[in-house]
Amino acid sequence: MSRIAIVGSGIGGLTAALLLTRQGHEVVIYERAARVGGRVAFEEQDGYRIDRGPTIVLLPEMLLGILEEGGLPRSSLELLHCDPLYRVHFRSGRVLTKFADASAQAEEIDRLYPGEGKGFTRFMKDMAVLYPQGRTSFLERGYASGREFFSPANLSLMVRLRAYRNLRSAIGQYFRNEELKDAFSLQSLYIGGAPFRTPGIYTMLPYAEHAFGIWMLKGGYGTLPQIMARELEDRGVQIHTGAEVESLLVEGSRCCGVVVQGQSIPYDAVLYNGDFPNVEKLLPPGVFKQEQAPVVTANKGRSVSAKAIKRGSWKPSSGCLLIYAATDKRWPDSLVHQFFLPDSLNSSLHELFDLGQIPQDSSYYVFNPVALDDSAAPSGQSVLYFLVPVPAAPDKNWEEIAGALADKVMADAEKRGFPGLAASVIWRRLRTPADAEQEGMYGGGSFGIAPLLSQSGVFRPQPKPYPLKGLYAAGASVHPGGGVPIVMQGAKLAVQEMIKEMSVHG
Repeated sequence: MSRIAIVGSGIGGLTAALLLTRQGHEVVIYERAARVGGRVAFEEQDGYRIDRGPTIVLLPEMLLGILEEGGLPRSSLELLHCDPLYRVHFRSGRVLTKFADASAQAEEIDRLYPGEGKGFTRFMKDMAVLYPQGRTSFLERGYASGREFFSPANLSLMVRLRAYRNLRSAIGQYFRNEELKDAFSLQSLYIGGAPFRTPGIYTMLPYAEHAFGIWMLKGGYGTLPQIMARELEDRGVQIHTGAEVESLLVEGSRCCGVVVQGQSIPYDAVLYNGDFPNVEKLLPPGVFKQEQAPVVTANKGRSVSAKAIKRGSWKPSSGCLLIYAATDKRWPDSLVHQFFLPDSLNSSLHELFDLGQIPQDSSYYVFNPVALDDSAAPSGQSVLYFLVPVPAAPDKNWEEIAGALADKVMADAEKRGFPGLAASVIWRRLRTPADAEQEGMYGGGSFGIAPLLSQSGVFRPQPKPYPLKGLYAAGASVHPGGGVPIVMQGAKLAVQEMIKEMSVHG
């Protein structure tokens, strides 16, 4: 049995702990915050609570399967199926409803955009073949080298998944109408990327919505880390909250422990579950020579070194203005998930991603859990969550910007889907990229590093990120990427690497 330290109790760290303890290893978790969960938590006030971070449950089979592998029965969670999936509100006045059933979706598209339904049918047919291959090649394995990643089979698959195009362009092969291109590429915003920057391989996201459904966790996503932590404590795992790891212990070519409150504590292995670019701050100065420290090894032997992190080589995902509100009103016609788009989503996101500006006309997402979970708020009342993509710029004057932007977004939502919203607000709270950075989110981005082609696949930090024995990583910035089930899959890959290395080296 090995003793393993996990730095950070986000979903990646908790998943790794479940898998490791299931195999008989001793695990100790160190969390600098006062609670577990990282991004997955609740915003609470006056007896109301609403998810603070993720709200949309995708890939339920991956999530439940990994929990089950870690010893948590599927019955531990109650997932509620969202069908319709969500609505997309356009400035034109059209409202596109997304359905789980493919034939119903094609009919809905033809109703609003005559003749376009066949493009959706073709998209689903193509992706039904490509998605299982993409999942196996890009989600369920890590890559130690560019040679492995750029195999003939993977290159062929990347071409068929249109990795050489951006997501919006790839979707444009199926739809002519600009609104439909927006509706089937906005999913890149789930992971903090712009549709025109995110590689076409991410067509797997809009496909997965229809193939596997969109779900919500009864009681809120924030209950997930609480359920996981209770199970771990029942297994005797020590979870130290308010305990910041100050540095990692490195001897020769091995990571052999952590330093907490000035105390050096030895471990057989360490898994880092913070935002990956921040790990470099915990490593002893000069631990690597630049040429000996590849974070990822790319094609033709090119590498990104540990030193490169200091130079800020990783680009953060977009930031968010998050608006949380309790209201004394319900909207019976509202769905759980809704997107409100500007005249041109493309132009709006160019302002954000290319110019680093808050768009004149912002897109935003609204989460309204009482539409499916009546217990989410008292009778006749609601809790609402608005997510507004903004630049990952923690140095902006958010104290001045945030309130006015929140007022503008909520006024727009009142006109387009939530009549009487302003008068119904009991309380409102805001969170900005400055808050995100203060909590350890790299560069103020809300989703880890951005899902660019240059930061995907082998170009992304891997579950075994350095040529150091005993050091592993999991989280939204680590391959295979962001989103709760995908982070859990990354933690599973990290555990597999750890077990393999420990079995070889003892």
